[in-house]
Amino acid sequence: MSFKNRREYLFVYSVKDANPNGDPLNANHPRYDDESSAILVSDVRVKRTVRDQWIRDGKDVFVDGEPKTLATRVEELKKKHNAATGKEALEQCIDTRLFGVTFALGKESFSWTGPVQFKWGRSLHKAEVMMIQGTAAFATKDSSEQRSFRNEYIVPFALIAGYGIANQYASEKTGATDDDLEALFQALWSGTCNLITRSKIGHTPRLLIEIKYADGFSGAIGAMDEKISIRDLNGAEMSADAQMAIRGCDDITVDASKLCAALEKVKDEIEAVRIIKDMALNIGVLEKIKSLLGGKVSVEVR
Repeated sequence: MSFKNRREYLFVYSVKDANPNGDPLNANHPRYDDESSAILVSDVRVKRTVRDQWIRDGKDVFVDGEPKTLATRVEELKKKHNAATGKEALEQCIDTRLFGVTFALGKESFSWTGPVQFKWGRSLHKAEVMMIQGTAAFATKDSSEQRSFRNEYIVPFALIAGYGIANQYASEKTGATDDDLEALFQALWSGTCNLITRSKIGHTPRLLIEIKYADGFSGAIGAMDEKISIRDLNGAEMSADAQMAIRGCDDITVDASKLCAALEKVKDEIEAVRIIKDMALNIGVLEKIKSLLGGKVSVEVR
């Protein structure tokens, strides 16, 4: 049965000495807003993190990241699930149920709008991008003692916030369930912990908030990522230079007072709020949120 309760998500994670989301058309330079000096992360990158975790968990996904054609992948799923059509096969995949799909193969075509949508994430502060140079492991010729050079980009530190929303109405078409949303919630955190590649090993989940609304409510706070900001450890705004110099969560505190004010406006429509917080993140007003919403709030510190 499709899920009935709308959700909103705020996910905050840090990146240290790594590349959050390289642009392949720009020498894999981290995606970057030249005007605000903020690091950008696409919704596709977030979905890949989640999908990779679902694969580790043994769940069926349509986009499995392997080099194969659409026809090959669909035939694999048809065979595994004894499905007669592509639609029947894709109904078994958690990523198509949550994120949607546009499908066209042979005489069969259909399109699902995913009930779960993410905004592009961006850093909560101005951040620096550094180019690192090194030497390659091998020479270009056997007769040469000179090795070639390599260039790569890293971000010394960025605290990135992302926002997502789960639309119960779209789930009626895709068949996304409450269990699917639970798998999403867990994969956002665990999938980020498991980004263990050379370019992603510096990723650490810091804060995950899920708001579950009462059945029948179709509103939203919206843009939860824009309702938090960073301050110095004394609670003061930080200069551009100070923001560029941030190198860890110990240097900052997160101000969530605007988010708390937004929650107060919809508190009567909220069924439950789940919060996971990394112990290294300094964030204010969590106690105020618990006081505001009473027993509706659960907080886990990891």
